Amino acid sequence: MKFDKLQEFRQAAYNHLGKAHDATFELTDAILTTRNAYSLADLSLSPFFRRKWSSIYEALQDSRPKRQKLMQLYIKQMPIH
Repeated sequence: MKFDKLQEFRQAAYNHLGKAHDATFELTDAILTTRNAYSLADLSLSPFFRRKWSSIYEALQDSRPKRQKLMQLYIKQMPIH
């Protein structure tokens, strides 16, 4: 995936996260880049999650992602064979 296309995808995904989108987006990056996370505290140690560990709980509680729009965005990224 080219950098511009990846950047466009990430911006679109970010726009569909609703409340607490900054912390939720960082949490998503932490999840995708942490090989062994056994707890939310482990994810808070990721260099991609730049907030206090308690922000993870707040993001999970406050985030109201637009699920249908996110799913459409994800499906649109799938290669057609």
